[in-house]
Amino acid sequence: MPATFNDLIALMDRLRSPNGCPWDREQTYATLAPMLLEEAYEAFEAVEEAREGRPAELCDELGDLLFQIVFYAQVAKERGEFTINDVTTAIHDKMVRRHPHVFGDVTANDAATVLLNWETMKAEERRASGKTENPNTSLLTGVSSKAPALMEAHQLSTKAARVGFDWKSVDDIFDKLQEEIEELRTAIKDHASLQDEANHARVREEIGDLLFAATNIARHMQVEPEAALKLTNRKFRQRFEYIENVLHDRGQAFDQTSIEELEELWQEAKKRPRIYTE
Repeated sequence: MPATFNDLIALMDRLRSPNGCPWDREQTYATLAPMLLEEAYEAFEAVEEAREGRPAELCDELGDLLFQIVFYAQVAKERGEFTINDVTTAIHDKMVRRHPHVFGDVTANDAATVLLNWETMKAEERRASGKTENPNTSLLTGVSSKAPALMEAHQLSTKAARVGFDWKSVDDIFDKLQEEIEELRTAIKDHASLQDEANHARVREEIGDLLFAATNIARHMQVEPEAALKLTNRKFRQRFEYIENVLHDRGQAFDQTSIEELEELWQEAKKRPRIYTE
């Protein structure tokens, strides 16, 4: 018989009970934090598995992430702060409130209008909750600076685009990308002739600008850049491991192999089907 959400809550209550698991009883907000982040990332990576026709991994990882949420709610309940019912009620009410075009009489015929209404309602909610609206508060304040840099760049540019601060087309961003490439080339040339900290900082800044422009191309093409780079990382792992395995079978080390031979093996690896096991 399938386990229900209530079964999971009961399981968590048992694990944290005096007769439950010693390790689970010791956990706190602070000790759970790294695990919450880890499970979120593993679920994020499993999305690509699902897109490629392997949904079982995503199902499993979502379960792990859900368990962390239930775990946090149990700790909060024991501290007398809130319960899992408070969590589900809060998100249910928030989603109803922020979808007046579904549950109310507001009209929103496209996703762009929905997003604009969403930002307006978030501001209204902050005022209603008694939070003082700082007139200098940026639209970008809600984007976490603790997120991975690629994800942060995507969210920052997405927020700005919602109020019209955006390129008209992806071709315009390619022009910007080319501009950033040339600026980086210049910075690298200067760095080669003037080896000092200031020039190195300039190279770093130009590389960041180049990556930010590439992130905006991904956004315009409705591609999540973090997921796209993850996919490329996985491809690189698989292809590089193919080269390692071939060299191992030959009894050959990397320092005994020319760059031409390595390139030939890389091209062989590219022709092989993707088989991801992560």
